[in-house]
Amino acid sequence: MMKNDKKNKKSLKEQKKREPKTIKDSSLRLLSVLLSIFALLALWFVMITYEKTLLFRVQEFNLFLYTPLFFKQCMVASGGFLAWLSMYFTQYFYHPWIGATLLCLWWALLMWLTKKAFNIPNKWAVVLVIPIALLAIADFQIGYWLFYLKLRGYYFIATIGMTVVMALIWTYRNLPTKTLFYTLFIIISTIVTYPLFGFYGLLATLGMAIITWKLEGMTIGQRSIATVVALLAIIAVPLVYYRYVYHETNIANIYWTALPLFRIDKDYYAYYIPFYLLSAFVVIAALLYKKQRQTSVKRVILWAVIQVLALAAIVLATYHFWYKDKNFHTELEINRCVENVDWDGVLDIARDWEDPTRMMWMMKNLALFREGRQGDEMYRYKNGDKRCEAPFMVRLTQTGGKLLYLHYGQTNFCYRWCLEDGVEYGWRIEYYKFMLKCSLLNNEMVVAQKYIDILKKTKYYAKWAEQYEPYTKNAELIKKDKELGPILPMLSQKDLLTSDNTLIEIYLLNTFSNDDSDNPIYQEQTLLAALQVKDIGMFWPRFFHYATIHQGKPMPKHYQEAAYLYGHLENKIDISQMPFDKDVVDTYNDFMAAAQSYSGMTEEQMKPYMYDRFGGTFYFEYFFTRNQKSY
Repeated sequence: MMKNDKKNKKSLKEQKKREPKTIKDSSLRLLSVLLSIFALLALWFVMITYEKTLLFRVQEFNLFLYTPLFFKQCMVASGGFLAWLSMYFTQYFYHPWIGATLLCLWWALLMWLTKKAFNIPNKWAVVLVIPIALLAIADFQIGYWLFYLKLRGYYFIATIGMTVVMALIWTYRNLPTKTLFYTLFIIISTIVTYPLFGFYGLLATLGMAIITWKLEGMTIGQRSIATVVALLAIIAVPLVYYRYVYHETNIANIYWTALPLFRIDKDYYAYYIPFYLLSAFVVIAALLYKKQRQTSVKRVILWAVIQVLALAAIVLATYHFWYKDKNFHTELEINRCVENVDWDGVLDIARDWEDPTRMMWMMKNLALFREGRQGDEMYRYKNGDKRCEAPFMVRLTQTGGKLLYLHYGQTNFCYRWCLEDGVEYGWRIEYYKFMLKCSLLNNEMVVAQKYIDILKKTKYYAKWAEQYEPYTKNAELIKKDKELGPILPMLSQKDLLTSDNTLIEIYLLNTFSNDDSDNPIYQEQTLLAALQVKDIGMFWPRFFHYATIHQGKPMPKHYQEAAYLYGHLENKIDISQMPFDKDVVDTYNDFMAAAQSYSGMTEEQMKPYMYDRFGGTFYFEYFFTRNQKSY
């Protein structure tokens, strides 16, 4: 009895010792779950608030067709299935909150698989956030690369690829403890996953090769055999596929398929860093893998503080590398407004900008022109030529040129750039939409129907395309269309396709300022172009023609200002009998008097003072806005 009592007391003591550990482990598990949920919710919230316009734009630069042919086209290169799957999920950014939710769900799955694959204890659960942060940085660091990336499904491809890597490693380390199984799995996995997932299949094989040295029940010789087989598979499998299957892939890229190329005139290696670190994470996690780990700690609060601080550091790093250029996001918002024919929306955005790009300036002018207010208000908005915040030259042809060409009636140029970029960067929803509209405006109804049929095979643009089908049978309906109707008067009578040298603004200004028309809408654009190029010889014929075809209507302020200024500068045209508004004359006199009062200053010193008083006039524009660059 005495012995039994001692045993019972001993077992009770051991049970009591175990209970706190269980409680602490439960607390850590709860903390790890809460940290993961917090990280994902924070990313989701940022995406649907700060980046929702970007996400919508991302799906416009995507294309997923529900056809067997599209699937076969995706599979012509290794990693094709991964690209196909990524493009499928990318289309859901049409509703940014749905796309963001799906992306976060993939990240949640990745975190769970990472924990399982490397047996990461709850006390280090914050480590699971590291690959998610790197993926978020990879997606949202690129800025203007959005327009130049050729990798299809970019915003999902790395996430799904890393999920596959973790799933394969977890499966590998849970195989029956026989060397034959490990070796066969490595060979079969590489052969199967390389064509489906490209680089990520090879990364999984590398992770398996490393973690082999951490598995139990294997001799050094057996580990060496599995590792050598893995390394040979990494080298040989892509070469074999290149030789016999993927003939169109450049041999220099066979090991990097399904990874983006940040290359224009050269490689921009800084953008590859998240992908380097993701690969390093797999290697380091495999090296640190342990089957048996301590699952509880004595000081729960201390470990909680450590995890929270680590998470804060990850959040700050993610915020630091997140692309936050205001003009980039403004351009995206303006582009969306123009697509929706929301001219007031464009002008509301324009009132608040500080240092606009040329695209922003041109989109604002387009909005004013469509509202019939450009001649009165064009210079009341801040003018600028800020270069896009990117390490390479960003051309307007990519960011908004096609949209501008469409609305100014230059359908040949819009169509031409869609074709060229479709070949260069891959076909996108946006290109097909533009080519459909250009075909309708050019009365090429058979071609238009072809693009309608393509878009009808998409998820979100089928109904959008169907609305244009009646137009192919009755061209008169185009005149009543909210977007296409106002473009008809702008269609050039000359069916030309020359070269714009990627300088869209200069091409448009030269085209319109050297042209004329009896159509009031088109003719006003020729006058506006002459006004902007500041060519006095071009201005006067356009001005008098405008006055002739608009007799009895008020003359817009900027046209009066230019005429009054040019009349005084050259004295070649008698303006004494012209009915200028009193405020136009008074503003001119005040401007000249102010310029005289600041005569001791340089032009740059004088500019801010003059802008405060005369910034909304053509007088200021003519004398103080010089040497602007168009990209």
